[in-house]
Order: sequence, then structure tokens, then C-alpha cells
Amino acid sequence: MTGLVLKLGPKERVLVNGVVVENGDRRTRVSILTPDANILRLRDAIHPEEANTPVRRVCYIMQLILSGDVPYDEARHQVMQGLAPLQSAFQDALSRDILSSAQTLFQDRKIYPALKLLRQLLPREEVILRQAAG
Repeated sequence: MTGLVLKLGPKERVLVNGVVVENGDRRTRVSILTPDANILRLRDAIHPEEANTPVRRVCYIMQLILSGDVPYDEARHQVMQGLAPLQSAFQDALSRDILSSAQTLFQDRKIYPALKLLRQLLPREEVILRQAAG
């Protein structure tokens, strides 16, 4: 059996193809077998007012695709435009690899894995922005 396995905590909510699903009172594992399903853990969701940094903005746009609020074809240009300047902002090899992989996954319409990778840059972005402000 292949696909995505979600491990959900009690009462945890997840968005699957635009539908909010809430887990019961116990931890559980759910296997998503449909390869192109759009999945978003609501605990990880970035709210519109939190999309206030370059990485967060790109993540937010990807979330809108996953939630079904914006079609991929409409958001593609915004995501690609948002990813381009990040290559120069992140100087370390690991961050650049993450960006490159996220971009490839996004272009292959694998939005959830691309978003998951891109979220790894949030703590790194915070450090860069703190250094620039200080």
C-alpha cells in the first residue's frame, strides 16, 4: 500500500480535497491512497494576516491551492514569482536544495510535498529577517 499516511491526534482537523475532516477522541493513522489528493493539516495552516514574509506568502498561496480556493493554473505564476527571489535570500546549500526541490514538486503539481518542504524554511527565514532588522 502506497500513498500518504497522516497521523492525527485527538480532535485534529485536516482538509482533504476541500472537506474538513476531524479525528475522534483517539490518535489514529489515515492512509490517503488517491495520489493527487489535496491535503492540509489545519494546525499548520497559515492565516491571511500571518502571510507577512516572503516564505509565508508562498506557503499561503500553496494552501489556497490545496483548499480549492484558487486553481493551480491561476496561482502558478504567483508561486514561481515568490520562489525566485528566495534563491538569493537563502545562501546555504541546504536551503537552496529545499527551494529547488519544492519548486520541482510544485511544477509537478505535488503541492502538499512542496508546501511541506517549504515550511522547513520558516525558521531559517525568521533568523535572516532578525539579522536584517538588527
